[in-house]
Amino acid sequence: MWIPEQIVKDREVFDETWGRELAEIETAYGRLVYLASLRDSNSGKYEHYATEPDSRKRVHSQFLRLHEAIFREWVDYTLERKKADIELYIRGLDSLNPSELVDAWLRLTPYKNLVPAAIRGPEREQHISDFEAILGLLRNVYGVASPDLLS
Repeated sequence: MWIPEQIVKDREVFDETWGRELAEIETAYGRLVYLASLRDSNSGKYEHYATEPDSRKRVHSQFLRLHEAIFREWVDYTLERKKADIELYIRGLDSLNPSELVDAWLRLTPYKNLVPAAIRGPEREQHISDFEAILGLLRNVYGVASPDLLS
């Protein structure tokens, strides 16, 4: 089972934060997408469907820690590893046409929303520039004809 290095030290927290759900997600990029989807865009709080009202604050802080740990691991991946991981993620989305997905990513830049709120500066910028470089490659691979929105 996959567990972020920082979370291994606190296995109880990992189990309490539905780590098994994360372990079932095959790609690191997919885990970032999942965790970012748990963050309310209005409040910045992480929420989970199985969260009881009296434990929301604890759950928020645990998901926040997980998101930051997974993001930091992602940022440390080589560009080649990130590209392979994103391609695996794309192949796993059976209901979406890869060229339409890449076109949407170029236009909507959802990858910028995957960065935890506390991450600033170089790590945030590296994620964005790496993802945009990969998008440039994927644009060619999938024959996406949309205008170059990355310049």
